Amino acid sequence: MRYALVTETWPPEVNGVALTVQGLARGLSARGHAVEVVRPRQAADDAGDTAEDAIATLLMRGAGLPRYPGLRFGLPAAGQLLKHWRQAPPDAVYIATEGPLGWSALRAAAKLGVPVASGFHTRFDHYMHDYGMPWLEGTALAWMRRFHNRADATLVPTRELQELLQARGFRRVVRLARAVDTVQLSPSLRDPSLRAGWGVDANAMVAIHVGRIAPEKNLDLAVRAFRALQARRPDARFVWVGDGPSRGELARDNPDFVFCGVQRGEQLARHFASGDLFLFPSRSETFGNVTLEAMASGLATVAFDSGAAREHLRNGEHGARVADDAGFIAAAVRLAGDDAMLRAAGAAARAAVIRLRPEQVAADFDALLAGLARRGERDAALAA
Repeated sequence: MRYALVTETWPPEVNGVALTVQGLARGLSARGHAVEVVRPRQAADDAGDTAEDAIATLLMRGAGLPRYPGLRFGLPAAGQLLKHWRQAPPDAVYIATEGPLGWSALRAAAKLGVPVASGFHTRFDHYMHDYGMPWLEGTALAWMRRFHNRADATLVPTRELQELLQARGFRRVVRLARAVDTVQLSPSLRDPSLRAGWGVDANAMVAIHVGRIAPEKNLDLAVRAFRALQARRPDARFVWVGDGPSRGELARDNPDFVFCGVQRGEQLARHFASGDLFLFPSRSETFGNVTLEAMASGLATVAFDSGAAREHLRNGEHGARVADDAGFIAAAVRLAGDDAMLRAAGAAARAAVIRLRPEQVAADFDALLAGLARRGERDAALAA
């Protein structure tokens, strides 16, 4: 099969969408398919830093994304995609982002009769509230519904999101589970020298947050939770992995916090494994890959009862799955105050995600796209 994956974000950009789409592309390629990624050109392309074995890339024009330094969105390109896909038509197209490039891909695929699956990765309606425009939440949801309902299937990572979107008028919503690399992410990578650099010894407690440091991530709650647990554990340290527009203010207001910047690959795995308690206060995630990554790294985790936490985190066994801010803070304090509980929860969390295999996700994704392609062929034959 020949598959095209359209995305407006791709590594070395670090975010859940980029890493998820990269994993899907690699999975399809490993299964023997011809895979092409369509995405905006990045600065890293000019430096030759984004080569991907066996994965062809079609680079498009893009522009910078406001308030997200380093990220870009693709400019409209329906004509270019039509010309390119007429010469080498894909059997199916997956569109991961709802920006101008995604809309162009929808239109081009429709004209060519190529089936499309879309991915619902980001709650832009929630972002409207987080960035001070709550009156646009309904408009954003309607815009996303219009986009995804033009696809032959909309892929979501959880049953919760599937049911929510169906209730709000999204059609043909299909669950595609997520997985985590439990080989790359492992408690065995815990690094005493890294912890020493954070100013803690083997007995100290490290709370860690991994992700974009931005308003939509509800970070004030993580700060409040840490200050509450620090009252019981004066030796505790809060380590932040990632970057974003809120980092400067957060660092200014909390000079005792440790900021490690963006980490990738083995370095990211070492940072995860060297923490003790993962605090994930975001309420705007469709999934939250970092929840699985923390669990795979052997960390007790506190997160809200949605996304990956609802799907995989067992409350009271792997950490805490909470309903409100007070519950989040109370859970963080309770776990931080009991080292034996922390260790037991981390070990249980690791055991719970060992069975989640990226190869199975690739197989399921392949089967879904192949099914759309076969259905498209049947429809074309009936119309002839």
